[in-house]
Amino acid sequence: MRWLKKILKGLNNSTLNERFPRAGDGPTRYPVIKTESNNSSPDERTRTDDEDLDHAMALSLADKDAGRPNGFQGRQDDDDDLSRAIRESLNPPAYPPYPPRQFLPTRYKICGACHREIGHGHYLSCMGTFWHPQCFRCYACGLQICEKEFSLSGTRQYHRICYKELYHPRCDVCLNFIPTNREGLIEYRAHPFWHQKYCPSHEHDGTPRCCSCERMEAKYISLGDGRSLCLECLDSAIMDTGDCQPLYHGIRDYYEGMNMKIDQQIPMLLVERQALNEAMEGEKDGHRHMPETRGLCLSEEQTISSNRVSSGLLGMKTQQQKLVRRCEVTAILILYGLPRLLTGAILAHELMHGWLRLKGFRNLSPEVEEGICQVLSHMWLESEVIPGTSMPSTSAAGAASSSSSHPKKAGKSDTEKKLGEFFMHQIMHDTSPAYGGGFRAANAAVGKYGLRWTLEHIRHTGRFPL
Repeated sequence: MRWLKKILKGLNNSTLNERFPRAGDGPTRYPVIKTESNNSSPDERTRTDDEDLDHAMALSLADKDAGRPNGFQGRQDDDDDLSRAIRESLNPPAYPPYPPRQFLPTRYKICGACHREIGHGHYLSCMGTFWHPQCFRCYACGLQICEKEFSLSGTRQYHRICYKELYHPRCDVCLNFIPTNREGLIEYRAHPFWHQKYCPSHEHDGTPRCCSCERMEAKYISLGDGRSLCLECLDSAIMDTGDCQPLYHGIRDYYEGMNMKIDQQIPMLLVERQALNEAMEGEKDGHRHMPETRGLCLSEEQTISSNRVSSGLLGMKTQQQKLVRRCEVTAILILYGLPRLLTGAILAHELMHGWLRLKGFRNLSPEVEEGICQVLSHMWLESEVIPGTSMPSTSAAGAASSSSSHPKKAGKSDTEKKLGEFFMHQIMHDTSPAYGGGFRAANAAVGKYGLRWTLEHIRHTGRFPL
């Protein structure tokens, strides 16, 4: 550095006429150094030498900067940043300074069950919705549906067996699933009143049908004359003539309460099926009710077999009894083994036949006579089944007598009431011209004109009033 000191030795105070150049200032302008006489003291020269040295170093740096092109400082900064990034990538910190960035597809999928995003992996597409495999579950049992085949009901998915348990009908007789027909459709039979569903094959495989309520039953009791009785009808069935006497007298009191007293004590017998058929063949004036007659009002002298039961269904004995004709009505025969309400409905029907004959109604057509008898049967059933139903009469004494003669009326079970509703349904929807058509015509006349005026019109004209 001696040569530099020699150059600067003896220089007096110098003044920079121009500023130091900076990068980006355009053409570089160097400072001009002016030389003056050397008259300074030693101390001043020493201080001046130090200042001159600083200026020389600054000029040296300025010369270096002047030799660089414009914009060099920016590229150097970029190089520094690049080297710093390389060092940081080689020595990453233990924890990232910010959470990793999540990249989502432009149209990501949402599970239809848990409503969360479906990421990479397996997923299901059903009913226009996406599902996690573990979220696609049966609506009935709640377990995952892993099978390739499943059942749908609206927007709900089921296992095939769960769907079958819920929606496939079972036979009310054999309790199995009702099979499909050749076309793959579920075909079954149903009762119009009970809505009982059963396999079509039961109509031909010997499955018994109750002779009272017409339902097919797997459990039943045989009455020994080709008839079967279900256990519900058996609960209130009347098997013996003696057991039927209170019911018979109660229905006679019911007639008396409507001012239709039956003066003659008409014999009443419960008989077997064969005895009823034989008596029907001998009765010239009787009207047959197909498919089977369950009651008959006799008007001729006949000898028939009646039933006497010692204990339950066992020990049943038959005996011959001669009916002697003393008037127009000989006896009323009722088929044994029927429920109480059905037995009473038949008794009410046959007593009306007896009342018409005793009161001199002659030569009535089957539609008129059977129709008005069915009206009385329906009216009695209605008084037994529907609470608060009053008799079409103003006789308080007769009503009190009728109520006192029916100890079971207040204690009928729901099953027995349902049976009574079915027997009323049978009367209203009977398809035969005499019993069905006659009832509907007679019921319309009674509803319009009343029972007594309708009977007077029948007596004089033999027809229902219009």
